[in-house]
Amino acid sequence: MRQSWRIFLYRNYQRSSIKISNPFQVLPKHSPSLLRSLSSSLHTLALQNCHFSETHQKPKLYNKTPLFARNFSSESSLVEPTNDPDHVLLVCDAFTKFDEFDDISKELELHSVVINHDLVLKVLKSLESKPEVAKRFFDWVLEKDSGRLSSKSYNCMLGILGVNGLVVEFWDLADKMKINGHGVSGVTRDRVQEKFEKEGLKDDLEKLKGVFARGSVDNSVEKIGLRVSRIVRNRVWGEDVEGEIKHFCAEFSSDLVKIVLEHLVMEPMKALIFFRWVEDNGLCKHDGRSYNAMARVLGREDYIDRFWKVIDEMKSNGFEMETGTFDTVLARFMSRKMIKEAIDLYEFAMNGANKPSAKCCTYLLRKIVVGKQMDMVLFSRVVEVFTGNGNVLTDPMLDAVLKALTNVGKFGECNKVLREMKVAGFVASGNLQRKIAFGLTRAGMNDEANEFVDHMESSGRDLSYKAWASLIEGHCVSGDLEKASDCFKIMIEKKGVSGARYAFELLVNAYCCKNRAMDACNLLHDYVRQNHLCPWQTTYKVLISKLLVQGAFKDALNLLGLMQSHGIPPHIDPFFEFVSKSGTGDDAIAFMNAMTTKKFPSISVALRLFKALFKAQRHDEAQDFLSKCPIYIRNRDDVLNLFCSKKFSKDTTTTTVSV
Repeated sequence: MRQSWRIFLYRNYQRSSIKISNPFQVLPKHSPSLLRSLSSSLHTLALQNCHFSETHQKPKLYNKTPLFARNFSSESSLVEPTNDPDHVLLVCDAFTKFDEFDDISKELELHSVVINHDLVLKVLKSLESKPEVAKRFFDWVLEKDSGRLSSKSYNCMLGILGVNGLVVEFWDLADKMKINGHGVSGVTRDRVQEKFEKEGLKDDLEKLKGVFARGSVDNSVEKIGLRVSRIVRNRVWGEDVEGEIKHFCAEFSSDLVKIVLEHLVMEPMKALIFFRWVEDNGLCKHDGRSYNAMARVLGREDYIDRFWKVIDEMKSNGFEMETGTFDTVLARFMSRKMIKEAIDLYEFAMNGANKPSAKCCTYLLRKIVVGKQMDMVLFSRVVEVFTGNGNVLTDPMLDAVLKALTNVGKFGECNKVLREMKVAGFVASGNLQRKIAFGLTRAGMNDEANEFVDHMESSGRDLSYKAWASLIEGHCVSGDLEKASDCFKIMIEKKGVSGARYAFELLVNAYCCKNRAMDACNLLHDYVRQNHLCPWQTTYKVLISKLLVQGAFKDALNLLGLMQSHGIPPHIDPFFEFVSKSGTGDDAIAFMNAMTTKKFPSISVALRLFKALFKAQRHDEAQDFLSKCPIYIRNRDDVLNLFCSKKFSKDTTTTTVSV
């Protein structure tokens, strides 16, 4: 019976459900399957922004924000920790301003600061030049929760004392570390040794060298853990292995257990046997560090059931999942495309004290939509647990999902995403409406575009004029001008013409680019007459120029009258070129009449047209135009002088040719 727990280890554990403190959601059963171990570390780089936020639930003790999270770990997370930089500054400021620990605790509680291993290291690093403040902080952590300080924390503090010349305090702490089973690291030794040499502290330098000569590093908890892991890894587990481990380890600690487990990452079953054996034999009571280390080892495809058993056991014992554990295991799941298992893990973490950040939510949503089968149930689960914890969906999150859909050629599925996000109370803003509208119509997804319009209207937020313009522009880019015209017509019916001029110019430009200026001209007349649309001056300019290029002189002239009726200065420049090169005297008179409001146009316009005709060597047409002009133009000195000069020039040229 003494070893009956070993048989229990090899049973298949089925995790029935996750215990959830969030009343808004009950998670389904888990049936995961997970990843190989070592190559997963590389994938962690993809999650560099997917860390824990600093949002913490209210604790059971004291009914206020806990000052200590059970996640002190000497292991550096494969993903950079996400302690709020403001919290580092707050802690440093609190220990600088106050001397009394009670005052410091109140200050930190007031700002909801939770002390964890990552934050301890960051604060100590920030206080390297202030050894007194750093020591006050370290002593405070030591007093509040001494078992939570790791070997790395001790070495960081020891280095600060040494490099700042606090020799007495340095040796006092070194002695405490030895008692607690922590060795002086080589990095700390080198830093302090350089300081001792510079200050001429020969006795202390010799003492430091003596400590290492006696095996400070070799007998450190790190080295002992490495030796134990080698024994476990290379031998078949039995009583002889147990005896040898006990011989090496006079005292077991969670730091030692954690180090052993880290070195057994390639032997998950042996790691689990060691983990259970340590506690069942009363050698060490597992805490958050050892539980998290075990979870990181088991977080793989072929041990997924045991992973969830350890995770649930850890939570039931009051410990939380660490940043490194979540990031590492999530990276493994994602590298094996185990999306469902990743969502299970995300839900578990979101219902704990240390919650993943909003960037992690975005990352998961992107991964879900780019899968072969876009599983909207999983998408909904991520959205629900994210918003159920008091968070809100944002435009950048939707934009990231839309980019992911675009990259895999599934932009037409965006309405599914919008529906799920609408359930959580999110409606796309104007800029995203434009992006979606243009993307759908440009790709010819007319049904999806109509569905998008219906979705926006059912959400209580009608499409803006700019979003409608994007729909029309997309149709134009795809070459479907009839759809673009229909879309413009629907926009006018729903929203009127007050903001329709930009969309109409897009439509006119598209028609002109397709050499369909007459169709554009007919549309303009219809909307001006029936809906009182007032196009922009630039719209008129483009259309007039295109009509003249296509020889539609009379239709272009008609637009001059519309421009004047809208109070827009008529666009006459293209007419001078057209009449001078291909027009007749009658065309010139028609042009002048089209510009007429109360009387015939000014002399300056007539003179400009005469000069254009002469420049084009069309003297007969100029003479014909002159004969049809009003007498007050024909008899003007500047007009007569122009014609006389051109006639003299012509006669001179003729005489020269005859000679």
